[in-house]
Amino acid sequence: MTGTSIKHAESVKTQESFKNSGHQGCPELSIIVPIYNEMEVLPDLLSHLQQWKRHGCEIVLVDGGSEDGCGDVAQAIGFTVFHSGRGRALQMNTGAAQASGAALVFLHADTRLPDNGPKIILKALKLKSWGRFNVLIEGNHFMLSIVSLFMNLRSCITGISTGDQAIFVRKALFEEIGGFPEQPLMEDIEISKLLKRQGRPACINEKVTTSGRRWLTRGVWRTIWLMWRLRFSYWRGMPADQIARAYL
Repeated sequence: MTGTSIKHAESVKTQESFKNSGHQGCPELSIIVPIYNEMEVLPDLLSHLQQWKRHGCEIVLVDGGSEDGCGDVAQAIGFTVFHSGRGRALQMNTGAAQASGAALVFLHADTRLPDNGPKIILKALKLKSWGRFNVLIEGNHFMLSIVSLFMNLRSCITGISTGDQAIFVRKALFEEIGGFPEQPLMEDIEISKLLKRQGRPACINEKVTTSGRRWLTRGVWRTIWLMWRLRFSYWRGMPADQIARAYL
């Protein structure tokens, strides 16, 4: 059998496993969360993840060297915590390497799945090999809902997903493309480009919610301008490490 035939056979086998699974609970789903100094949001995050843990989802936290002890607290409560160097791409790749599920969900520490999120993901992966949710940025500034609207519209048109949209993917495909490019920023754009070569994403209209804390702390209008400027610079070819310095 040729290499192409083997890859096709593996793809068909993975697709059939999603179609034929009864989805009693979510043992085939691994939720990977990179954390770094997240003590402020940790109680709410762990409470959110606990419900999926009870339903059989595998929860994988990856601590990027936190100084506030949030990884130790999560582990003491009973969550599985791995350790890596700092950086979302590196942390998410570390988590994916340890995950046992046939499907991977990459969830930011301040993002929350809808109540039926895992069920939606598994249903979507019967038809598509990867996808993302629409997102709603929470906060008391009217522009956050407008920013959310344009993020979702842009993602729908381009097929490029942001990390805040809870990207999900079949693990076999994630491994085939080599995971997230390990760069300090814009790793969500790069993995979307790689995944798009295999097909467009499943665009889930139901929303994940994510905290608007970085927008509100830095100033909403200032953050909008900063994000668009950095994305434009990246599109023009500015290296990710140089953009990261501007972001921080």
